[in-house]
Amino acid sequence: MEMIPTRNAYGETLVKLGKENRDIVVLDSDLSKSTRTDMFAQAFPERFFDVGIAEQNMMTVAAGLATCGKIPFASTYAVFATERALNQVRQSIIYPKLNVKIVASHCGITVGPDGTSHQTTTDIAIMRSMPHLTVVVPADAIETEMAVRAVAEYDGPVYMRLGRTAVPIIYEKGYKYNGKALNFELGKAVTLREGKDVTIIATGIMVSKAISAASLLSKEGVDARVINVHTIKPLDEDVIVKAAKENGAIVTAEEHSIIGGLGSAVAEILVERMLVPVSRVGIKDEFGESGSPDELLQKYGLTETNIVSAAKGVIKRKTN
Repeated sequence: MEMIPTRNAYGETLVKLGKENRDIVVLDSDLSKSTRTDMFAQAFPERFFDVGIAEQNMMTVAAGLATCGKIPFASTYAVFATERALNQVRQSIIYPKLNVKIVASHCGITVGPDGTSHQTTTDIAIMRSMPHLTVVVPADAIETEMAVRAVAEYDGPVYMRLGRTAVPIIYEKGYKYNGKALNFELGKAVTLREGKDVTIIATGIMVSKAISAASLLSKEGVDARVINVHTIKPLDEDVIVKAAKENGAIVTAEEHSIIGGLGSAVAEILVERMLVPVSRVGIKDEFGESGSPDELLQKYGLTETNIVSAAKGVIKRKTN
């Protein structure tokens, strides 16, 4: 299976968009090689701004550029974009609803050996709580290109979450799955697999693991539906409620804390609209640590096996 970091697709797509729209500008805070915005810097140096290690200033500069009709993409590590620069993001970008795209890389624990100082497992919780902000988490490199193009066309503030490590390619070129052409639309989830026994709702790198888990479950006679939620906010409530009604059991999977992330967002909907058993696969109430991405995914329970166990458990709760 081909493996590509989503941040690579981001850098490549920025260059394509730069050729198509001269209003697109890119900002970084001394991490352009890591975030892959260096590709845009090489292609369009006059439209690239490296503000140095000053993330708060970067967000304010991006806001200023947006008021002048530009479409700024501001990039840094997710932990810095959502924690170090949060006040500037809130006050200067989100509150006035400015057209700034915050595309943050190195999310979750798969940052790996850099450790907890450079990992963030709370960014979705922080950003989805902000009014007016769209939150996007693509599953692979192909979906990342679709997402970057979509947010460039969307008029309003966006937070997009990307990763450091290479992840499996799920989709075929042209945004197809198993030969079927799909539409990428902000706020609309994508059903990748139908099933009658349980629904696995996943986001980001956990989508590929959800697909693998569904295959493992099928060998044991369990028919699992898989839904890719690439937009955490606005969340596709109708798809989630439909799955709850038809399957009666939900598992969520995310490389993020179970507090405030996808699992919380899904549970909030279901407790009001369709009360069914829910099991959340994610990071418990703890920080990450240094290690290889695979070691950390194993330690924090973010594997296909964990999803399979959660699915079996939630089905038991459904039938009792």
